[in-house]
Amino acid sequence: MNAKEYLNQGFLINERIDAKLEQIAMLRSLATKTSVTLSDMPGDPNKGKSRVEAIVVKIIGLQEEISADIDRLVDLRKEIMGVIDEVEDPEESLVLNLRYINNLSWEDIASQMDCSVRSVHRIHGRALENIVIS
Repeated sequence: MNAKEYLNQGFLINERIDAKLEQIAMLRSLATKTSVTLSDMPGDPNKGKSRVEAIVVKIIGLQEEISADIDRLVDLRKEIMGVIDEVEDPEESLVLNLRYINNLSWEDIASQMDCSVRSVHRIHGRALENIVIS
């Protein structure tokens, strides 16, 4: 695994968490749409209940997965911060922190550093060459 792939792991975990949060929102919406049909015909009294229960079980499972992903993300960010702290050049270190810890876009980094996006990419390239992954 090269330096860029290593540093990008946090992005991927964060995206996975966001996708699972969207799934939970969709499932909650489905659960609230479950309605009872009134009829004089006898029916299965557990029909609506079991559908809602199945959705709740899925939500709980996703929440547990998200919790595990968050734990992994926190540990990984701490590890990545340690690697970035080893970069001696303060400008390179700043770019790496803004990109891989704060998840800022290249444009936002350039704006914050008061330079061009091209300069940020140049600094980033140098910084990747100075990353040591143990």
